[in-house]
Amino acid sequence: MNIIISGKQMELTEGIKNTIQEKLGRLDIYIQPDDRVNVTVSAKKSRQTIEVTVIPINGPIIRAEDSEENLYAAIDVVYDKLNMQLRKLKNRLLDRHQDVESIRYNGVEKGTTIDYEQDSDEDDFEEIVIQRHKKFDIKPMNPEEAVLQMNLLQHDFYMFRNIETDEMSLVYKRKNGGYGMIEHE
Repeated sequence: MNIIISGKQMELTEGIKNTIQEKLGRLDIYIQPDDRVNVTVSAKKSRQTIEVTVIPINGPIIRAEDSEENLYAAIDVVYDKLNMQLRKLKNRLLDRHQDVESIRYNGVEKGTTIDYEQDSDEDDFEEIVIQRHKKFDIKPMNPEEAVLQMNLLQHDFYMFRNIETDEMSLVYKRKNGGYGMIEHE
């Protein structure tokens, strides 16, 4: 895996970089060597935040984030979150007998369930059920109008056709305040 580590508002020491690489290196049973892992470490006042995004060649993007006073504790929590997410994904794919090349099998036959821990998480094999379908007319507008419309509807996100690019876009409220926008690449 290709691990890219960057720091926001802080200088990363070799010790921090080595700890991150060593921890995330343990996830190589799930992640292909060609997959990209983006790590962003930031500091605000007394909180240290680490964000990790796993971007596979094909398959779903997986993301974990944590904030702690101690950066090394945050690294441990993010590792545990990623490990759990990747394990659930791999078990779900093996259970459904799907062929996904971004998950490494290392000698595991299809149809074999891997049990890393003796836990009985019911949601490990919970089937995904879409409970509601919604269709609506998408009107061309600029991002500012879309944010205004989202706020008027009291939603957390809003999909619209960007009048400037004529592409589908999505605006959303960020956890830490402000807004974000997702566009097609």
